[in-house]
Amino acid sequence: MSHDRTTPPTVSRRRLLTGAAAVAATGALAGAFTAPSAASAAAVDGFGLRIVGRNENGGRLQYYRFATDAIEWDPAVNVLLPDGYHTSRKRYPVLYLLHGGQQDFRTFHLQDNIINLTAGREVIVVMPDASTGWYSNPVTSNTGPRNWETFHIAQLLPWIDANFRTFAEYNGRAVAGFSMGGFGALKYAAKYYGHFCSVSAHSGPASLRRDFGLVVHWANATSALLDLGGGTVYGAPLWDEARVNMDNPVQRIESYRNKRIFLVAGTSPDPINWFDTANESQVLAGQREFRSLLARAGIPHEGREVPGGHYFRHEQFVDDLNGMMGRLRRAG
Repeated sequence: MSHDRTTPPTVSRRRLLTGAAAVAATGALAGAFTAPSAASAAAVDGFGLRIVGRNENGGRLQYYRFATDAIEWDPAVNVLLPDGYHTSRKRYPVLYLLHGGQQDFRTFHLQDNIINLTAGREVIVVMPDASTGWYSNPVTSNTGPRNWETFHIAQLLPWIDANFRTFAEYNGRAVAGFSMGGFGALKYAAKYYGHFCSVSAHSGPASLRRDFGLVVHWANATSALLDLGGGTVYGAPLWDEARVNMDNPVQRIESYRNKRIFLVAGTSPDPINWFDTANESQVLAGQREFRSLLARAGIPHEGREVPGGHYFRHEQFVDDLNGMMGRLRRAG
């Protein structure tokens, strides 16, 4: 299933970032994500959302597009239901699955075979748009509101619980993601502790400040170019230090206690793609730092280092899903 977007299509997969040099091109692309006027329409559902497009075809995959004051254009979400949902009265746990940079809500379906990867699993999978906004409310935006954190946590999450048969509780939700989405998962799990009992980062950075704040620079550069029209997530040239502290997984270690934690990163350079090699090397170093701090604090976790570069590994996701299902409340 493929759906037209109200914004330009994404460029590629397997990208965490393109590096700080992207900032130089920002001025030429400012306004590229200019919003449709419908995005400011009044919401009518009580969560700040108004459905402006949908496809509820009776199958497992459901599609919704929303108008919201949190985002200037109309973001979308794919909701993947478990087999038998339509004929069952059961309630189900929910996995929020977050895409990487330069991807969108369709990526796990169109490129990663999510329908087959989750076949037979009693879990609802929610895959929302996030542009290249780093799952954040930015310090500045030149393209209207881009408050992805507000959209996901304050609006979409309660909308899902109100419109599907879920467990609206800590043990009923997991969050996972690839690349930028892996960071988003780690951030959301710590910042909103009571929302998610399981968190997984697939090639997602876990340390913002290491190497002179390289990941903060990456986040600022890519969000400026691809989402904010020259604005930034964390502020430039000076950062909003309080925001960095709040979002940085390695500074929030105690916020991961009593959660299931799964981390995976690649160890092998990509001989063709320099960006993938640089990205995964930084991810691996950050995850090692994070795992060391978790271990020092006596917080159980699973960390894997596997061959290859910066990409979403299906076999690792299946193993991760097995662990999630063991931690989440069972459907019933």
